[in-house]
Amino acid sequence: MNSASSRSRTLQAVGALSLAAATALLMTGCGQSSDSASSAATSEAAKVVPQKQTTTPSATAQLTEDQQERKTVLDATKVTFDDAATTATGEVAGSKLVELDLEGVDDDDNQSPSPTTTGSPTGSPSPTGSPSPTGTGSPSASPGADGPVWAAEVAEKDGTIHTVRINAVDGKVIEARVDADQDADDKKQTADWLAQATQTPQQAAQVATEKKKGTVTSVSLEDNEGDGVIWQVDVVGSDWKKTTFDVDAKNDTIVREETDED
Repeated sequence: MNSASSRSRTLQAVGALSLAAATALLMTGCGQSSDSASSAATSEAAKVVPQKQTTTPSATAQLTEDQQERKTVLDATKVTFDDAATTATGEVAGSKLVELDLEGVDDDDNQSPSPTTTGSPTGSPSPTGSPSPTGTGSPSASPGADGPVWAAEVAEKDGTIHTVRINAVDGKVIEARVDADQDADDKKQTADWLAQATQTPQQAAQVATEKKKGTVTSVSLEDNEGDGVIWQVDVVGSDWKKTTFDVDAKNDTIVREETDED
């Protein structure tokens, strides 16, 4: 009786040990399978994440068409506004600057197909009362075959206007001529405007660039809606946006400022 009971207890113990071993083996296998799956998933994720990185668009890719055109012309321009103004007035003895415009910058609203001339950035007539001879521009703002050009109007003391075109790369005068379509009234008006303008276009340009850092691309003498005269100055900033300043031609006060966001 005691021998049978002893064998029974032995068999029960062996069975329990076998069951425990089997259970442990099963749990170990499951753990390894789970760890392997997690490791594989982590490895695959590491391969995918770098492929989702994106690059920041270049500054050029973000420019509007107008901004890109300004950049194209100004990148090719070597002669500054000040130097072009000096050259233009030096071409006609005793003359004063009435208008100076960098061709190809913001003149695509003009209708003439001429490939060599451009329009007044103000969109208004020249002081002569008739369209400026530099105001019949090409719709394209790209520099011409010979590069960008400064188009100037300078006036003698009696108001006679001369057109002077200057290569904006080497500073050489391309053309200088008297405007043929002026009459006595046109000349008188120009002379009167210049007499009212006690501040020079260079001073007006300085006022504008002190307000906004950038490159002067146009300066023109305009009527301020019957309230004296102004120098209208265009400045293109480092963002290639154009800001137009109306500067009182008597006291260098900015009376209007407008930025073209295009």
